Amino acid sequence: MKKKNVFIVVLATTLLACSEKVIEKPENLIPKDQMTEIYYDLAIINAAKKTNPNRLKNYEFETMSFIYKKHGIDSIQFVKSDIYYASIPTDYEGMYEMIEARLEEEKSVFDSVKKKKSDSLRKVANEQRENLLKLSKQTKEKDSIP
Repeated sequence: MKKKNVFIVVLATTLLACSEKVIEKPENLIPKDQMTEIYYDLAIINAAKKTNPNRLKNYEFETMSFIYKKHGIDSIQFVKSDIYYASIPTDYEGMYEMIEARLEEEKSVFDSVKKKKSDSLRKVANEQRENLLKLSKQTKEKDSIP
């Protein structure tokens, strides 16, 4: 019976600790949907940096300056909001899952467009090849001695 009581106390303490707010909500907290948009923009910019890092350097592109200006926020507001949302793992994870789903959706759209373009180019190339073969045959027929 004593082990059961200890277990209940440990379980209750754990549940209460999990529900406590680790960090107080900042006054100028960036709304969750806007913060998700900021994280999305950062994911796109970081992907661009990895794909072609010199391109952004050539334009002297500053990631965080761009983010602050685009979303009308400042660095302190961003940092405090980021820390706040990071202190709520389920919300933070949910935000990143939404971003991942959006990126996957956009990737499938790009892949579809790329496939259509590739198919169109292949079709044009095949038509040109067929036309060249026809011209080649016609030229050979005209050059042939009867």
